[in-house]
Amino acid sequence: MGESVRTLAYGAWPSPIDAALAAAHDGRPDDVGFVGDEVWWTAPRPTEGGRRALVRRHPDGTEEPVLPPPWNVRSRVIEYGGRPWAAVTTDAGPLVVFVNFADQRLYAYRPGGAEPRPLTPVSPVGGGLRWVEPQVRPERGEVWCVLEEFTGDGPTDVRRLPVAVPLDGSAADDRDRLRELTGARHRFVTGPRVSPDGRRAAWLAWDHPRMPWDGTELIVADIGPDGTFRDARTAAGGPEESVTQVDWAPDGALLYASDRTGWWNLYRDGSPLCARDEEFGGPLWKLGQRWFAPLDSGVIAVLHGRGAAVLGILDPETGDLVDAAGPWTEFAPALAAHGERVAGVGASPHSGYEVVELDARTGRARVIGSLHEDVVDPAYYPRPEIRTFTGPDGRDIHAHLYPPHHPGCRAPEGTLPPYVIWAHGGPTTRSPLVLDLEIAYFTSRGIGVAEVNYGGSSGHGREYRNRLREQWGVVDVEDCAAVALALAEQGTADRRRLAVRGGSAGGWTSAASLATTDVYACGTVIYPVLDLTGWGTGETHDFESRYLESLIGPYAQVPGRYAERSPAEHADRVTAPFLLLQGLDDVICPPVQCERFLARMAGRGVPHAYLTFEGEGHGFRRAETMVRALEAELSLYAQVFGLDPQGIPTLELTR
Repeated sequence: MGESVRTLAYGAWPSPIDAALAAAHDGRPDDVGFVGDEVWWTAPRPTEGGRRALVRRHPDGTEEPVLPPPWNVRSRVIEYGGRPWAAVTTDAGPLVVFVNFADQRLYAYRPGGAEPRPLTPVSPVGGGLRWVEPQVRPERGEVWCVLEEFTGDGPTDVRRLPVAVPLDGSAADDRDRLRELTGARHRFVTGPRVSPDGRRAAWLAWDHPRMPWDGTELIVADIGPDGTFRDARTAAGGPEESVTQVDWAPDGALLYASDRTGWWNLYRDGSPLCARDEEFGGPLWKLGQRWFAPLDSGVIAVLHGRGAAVLGILDPETGDLVDAAGPWTEFAPALAAHGERVAGVGASPHSGYEVVELDARTGRARVIGSLHEDVVDPAYYPRPEIRTFTGPDGRDIHAHLYPPHHPGCRAPEGTLPPYVIWAHGGPTTRSPLVLDLEIAYFTSRGIGVAEVNYGGSSGHGREYRNRLREQWGVVDVEDCAAVALALAEQGTADRRRLAVRGGSAGGWTSAASLATTDVYACGTVIYPVLDLTGWGTGETHDFESRYLESLIGPYAQVPGRYAERSPAEHADRVTAPFLLLQGLDDVICPPVQCERFLARMAGRGVPHAYLTFEGEGHGFRRAETMVRALEAELSLYAQVFGLDPQGIPTLELTR
């Protein structure tokens, strides 16, 4: 093998991982659930217009889409959505209800039967009516779910509450046929979880300016004979306590994940079940995320860890926790349980996300859906390292390092590779350590990647998350720069060939880094926040409309800080070339943010490109978009770093 290894400059290594291959494998399965003995889930379809398909696994192991294109099973509640489907078995076969992305109506459908029929009406007001976390309750002839109802044309003219939708379709053209289960007491609510005896419901709620990882309330109510919720009371949570999931044990005990100790741990009727300095929950970005699932025998399937989430079975009587055997080192918050079976979505540094089933009785785990297949020789996959760097004031910075790797190439002696610092979105989330062909697209060509879980990221407790309070644009920028400079000082990366890239909140960090540091030679900024004043005073959606009060400070009290931190206000400081990528349908970080920034860059002679994509929102979903974006990003690095990648269209940079 050694004789076949070629010596080529970093960035010139030929790779079988092209942009089309990376795009085709973008995204992951989600929204897992049992329908009788079958497991169903949603899956991305980048080559089908970016829709999400509902997939079922038959008893013989075959997979089948439940609905053909263009049906797109995806909710827009709080714009990030949540669980968009539910199903029950009947004598006539499965009955599924789902949210269709195009019109956000709730539909009922019997696979193999007539076309889906709408259950909910259309509203001409603002964003209309939207639905999430449906639960089919055939004994009442209803679907219980969360309604997001716009009351005006503004993005914050909205109310949310649990609602019952008739299964007979009588509300399809009649809003009055929808039955509100409780009043709109809170700005945000999750779907109600009904106790095993059907007498109580529990859900989470919170209000502006808090985000759900700051503080939520766990609400418990009695269910009256008429099916409405009565005597609602707060059972846990508060302004500085985040309850991120609630459910019921088979014996009627209340289970929930709370960070009252500084870590999201699991509680049963208020008592801790497995007190550890690690996370048994995470930030609630989508309604219906599930980090734990109670089983019929009383044990609980849990996701837990520090900087990662592995699947285990917790015995609440003894506190014993046994992790599932298998190669998966990261699980998404999408657990489902049926009897003693657990289904989830797991991945590892060597395999993409796949649907995994665990038999809690035997401990046997196996892949049952979205099987990872090596579409190229795994020798081209990156070989990541978990690293902890030291930042300002000696603080720890968690990161994943992906050095350049190619089985048939090496760089000339005495040369160092370019590195791209990846700043994740959120910012209250984290980068998981899993196989990502977008990363492999770069590392297999000789470009290193470092994912930085900067201060403010989840997965390391509340204290680590709170580092970013009123410090967005400071701590995240400092932490990314500290990692980049450490790589250069250690002789891992070429100091002259460092780049920064990120999307959404990561786009903010990337742009802020270009405006406030001289660390990077260039940057890629993807659907970013660039102007805090505009974004925080009406340019974004309701869910995050007051996020900046914790990240920056209340605007009324510190308006100068909003201008001081905004890259758009300091475009004159940006001297490094950059690439801006933006979806034209993005209502979270709208195009006006980029346009305002570019107007202030005009005439300054800084090489840059601005690519926009029709039909794309916040997060690119279409294969053709992802291909164009990846190739443009590589071309930027090639031009700035002096690389020679083969077969990549040249990105035109303007000044």
